[in-house]
Amino acid sequence: MTASDLLAQIAGTGRDSARGGYSRHAFDAAELDLRTWFTEQAQRRDLDVETDRNGNIWAWWGTPGPDAVVTGSHLDSVPGGGAFDGPLGVVSALDAVDTLRAKGFTPARPIALMVFAEEEGGRFGVPCLGSRLLTGAIDADRARGLRDPDGMTLAEAAKRAGHDPERFGADPAALARIGCFVELHVEQGRGLVDVDAPVAVGSTVIAHGRYRFSFAGQGNHAGATLLADRRDPMLPAAEVVAAARAAARRTADARATVGRLVPTPGGTNVIASTVDLWLDARVPGDGRTHALVEEITAAAREAAFREGCEVTVTEESYSDTVTFDAGLRDRMDGVLGGVPALPTGAGHDAGILAGHVPSGMLYVRNPTGISHAPEEFAEASDVDTGAGELARVLENLAG
Repeated sequence: MTASDLLAQIAGTGRDSARGGYSRHAFDAAELDLRTWFTEQAQRRDLDVETDRNGNIWAWWGTPGPDAVVTGSHLDSVPGGGAFDGPLGVVSALDAVDTLRAKGFTPARPIALMVFAEEEGGRFGVPCLGSRLLTGAIDADRARGLRDPDGMTLAEAAKRAGHDPERFGADPAALARIGCFVELHVEQGRGLVDVDAPVAVGSTVIAHGRYRFSFAGQGNHAGATLLADRRDPMLPAAEVVAAARAAARRTADARATVGRLVPTPGGTNVIASTVDLWLDARVPGDGRTHALVEEITAAAREAAFREGCEVTVTEESYSDTVTFDAGLRDRMDGVLGGVPALPTGAGHDAGILAGHVPSGMLYVRNPTGISHAPEEFAEASDVDTGAGELARVLENLAG
């Protein structure tokens, strides 16, 4: 069974009829179904499956221990996301095990397949949450208190799914088992299309962060309240959307996006009392993302003042520029015969682990160049090529 066949098995799980694409979020029904599917697939391959204290799944080929060669990705998605972001790396890892066993390979180093929890942050707001908890990059108490749009905390959702949230936190013993980590992922851009290649290795991840802007004004009647008497938080919120785009245009290679805005109470004939919006900001080079956000924050404060509102800005997550391990990247490149090396503006669990263990990435061509949307795609032939290349890398690293 090929990687593309395995993807087809889960193609019906988590479809979002309202948005299109898929909505699979940490510890919801769709993501739990996929976790069960992965566990069953791993057990069919006689892999030993365990779930760590932070909800990440490990499937072991060989005795768990130090210096393991680890690969995998995630099964959750953004709201209305594509079919490949995350699951492609998981099914490719399973397929790579099949390929290596079929040729009679026996690993000299243990190999582990991993599924990380809440990589997208689509439910609780913080991306790469499973790897951040594993490495201690986020405080466990803060993580437990994160809330989804319905008000449920991560601790409550995890407990309902059978996990003990009191055990969340840095896990140096588990981290010490990773000798190196390789994540295969669909490309989230046009790099491979432009060079006409099916596979690339990753070079860097652009510094990026998520920020919550909370505007507070005065809720009131939309028809009975004169314009001069209003303190409408929607106005400064709208100005921030435009200010973010303008600031990014003035900053070389910057990306600034407002993809979520929530007014309270949210009535058509009601002036909002509060408006929350979330800014995603990414700029190559350490320090430049913070500078961009400071510029947008200054615009938000000025706009709020003019409307008689208040604004608070909270950094929900931030990651500096990641440069993947040069030795591992060169080794993968040598195995694969000189494939392109690409930077990315997308964050990954490999980027979080890179500060602790040698980490690298493989990208599979996406002919649409679109990701985090239903149009995200990879040809079956490229999917299977990518899984085969991952198998070659694992064979070299674990042989």
